[in-house]
Amino acid sequence: MICCALGLFLAILLDQKIRIEGGLRPIFLYPMALSFIVTGTAWKWFLNPGLGLEKTMHELGWTSFSFDWLINPDMAIYTVVIAGVWQTSGFVMAMFLAGLRGIDNEMLKAAQLDGASAFQMYRRIIIPQLRPVFLSAFIVLAHMAIKSYDLVIALTGGGPGNATELPATFMYSYTFSRNQMAVGSASAIIMLMTIAAIIVPYLYSELKESKHGQH
Repeated sequence: MICCALGLFLAILLDQKIRIEGGLRPIFLYPMALSFIVTGTAWKWFLNPGLGLEKTMHELGWTSFSFDWLINPDMAIYTVVIAGVWQTSGFVMAMFLAGLRGIDNEMLKAAQLDGASAFQMYRRIIIPQLRPVFLSAFIVLAHMAIKSYDLVIALTGGGPGNATELPATFMYSYTFSRNQMAVGSASAIIMLMTIAAIIVPYLYSELKESKHGQH
């Protein structure tokens, strides 16, 4: 949800034909070119209280500043969210930007002639037409969330304790560390079925629409 909201906001911003659009697009897309291992390692350094943001603030004189989410069991999962959003929002932005650029300008001009404000056009015309993009983005993000093993291992190692354990780390731990193949296999099947439950209805709806379009 955060990735979709941030990606849509960035896409709308770039769709305003701003002068530096050509420079901003590579910047937003750059994180997606990195592997989860690189992203997790970089954010681990940045969020480590003894190395990154907190230490930097202390050296600048803000000694009361504290940001210990990485080692706080109650907040550690949010560091995974931060790193994941940073990596994927640019890709979602590109999907929404492509959708925005594909909307019929004649329809928007007609809405402007009828006195529709920019907010009304986005709410009633533009965003509803982005429904397929929302669905595609959701599928891609769900797939990446399930296979985010590398990100979690590089960033938190699944800790502190089990605070950041996800389905992928759970499956690996039980299969290869604890030698409980049955539990690991069951969790892998559950992840596979979860993805199938998302992708199969999407593919069915797309094939159904294409058949209707041919007729």
